[in-house]
Amino acid sequence: MAITDWPENERPREKLLSRGAQALSDAELLAIFLRVGIRGLSAVDLARNLLSHFGTLTRLCNASAAEFSAVPGVGLAKYAQLQAVMELARRSLAECLTESSLFDSPAAVRDWLRLHLAHLAHETFCVLLLDARHRLIEAVDLFRGTLTQTSVYPRELVKLVLAHNAAAVILAHNHPSGAAEPSQADLELTRILRDALGLIDVKVLDHFVVPAQGKALSFVEGGLL
Repeated sequence: MAITDWPENERPREKLLSRGAQALSDAELLAIFLRVGIRGLSAVDLARNLLSHFGTLTRLCNASAAEFSAVPGVGLAKYAQLQAVMELARRSLAECLTESSLFDSPAAVRDWLRLHLAHLAHETFCVLLLDARHRLIEAVDLFRGTLTQTSVYPRELVKLVLAHNAAAVILAHNHPSGAAEPSQADLELTRILRDALGLIDVKVLDHFVVPAQGKALSFVEGGLL
């Protein structure tokens, strides 16, 4: 049955307008994005197929162009639209971080880090450069490594901080392997970087590990910093 034949209050778009986006399921939200289905499948059915194929909404949103367009009913045009939506979300969160202290919106920090790092197949070390009021100056991907390791040089971090006149930093890196807990090497690196930045009176406020799935781990919340 086509969505237009559904009761009006059950159609995803009308439901969103009357009850808010939070009232919709993942499939219903995705159906609004898809707009139309294919022969024999409504947009909601197609959305359910996509979610079933990828397993989770996160894997769907982070799929490669080839993986996404291999599913019948969607293609590169829809993939491009989805990536545009994801980038808008990143930029919207980044705006929040530049307008107020990061400590006023810890959830936004985590959300931005997940959108920025969780989908990457390679390990990336990211630095959030903050001003004296702990507002975001700039986020910089400082080092990129392999699936299992990356090389981070304190000298390069110090140069970056001085170039932006940052007063504090938040460090973050992803674990493409999926491990949520920091390794001993992560702990040692954090100590080295904290000590190096301490020499120029710049504080490391936190270090986040961002796994491929799940919540980003804060060193401060875990009592590790």
